[in-house]
Amino acid sequence: MTGNGTGDTEALREEIRRTRVELGETMELLAARADVKARLRESAGQAKERMREQAALTLARVRGQAAQKADVARAQASGKGQAVRRSPVPWATVAAGAVAAVVVLLIVRGRRR
Repeated sequence: MTGNGTGDTEALREEIRRTRVELGETMELLAARADVKARLRESAGQAKERMREQAALTLARVRGQAAQKADVARAQASGKGQAVRRSPVPWATVAAGAVAAVVVLLIVRGRRR
């Protein structure tokens, strides 16, 4: 534009068009920032996704620990079973005690009749 007010009208139109585009983009950005509801939804969605990921990691960790504990329990049970097979004397004593208890009960019941 020149100092006397005469200028290229096409250049002015192009300047106005660019200004309108920039103003439109600025308004869109401001509207997005002002839309609290949409921002809260986005934030809630992100938090929900983080919680799902955390839950999946925790579940995997707990399953791994449970599998470990089950393996330890199986090994201990196997060890106890082998110990009983190697040394059946305590079980024989328990069985003899149970038989003796049944015999005593039968004798006591017979005397009551």
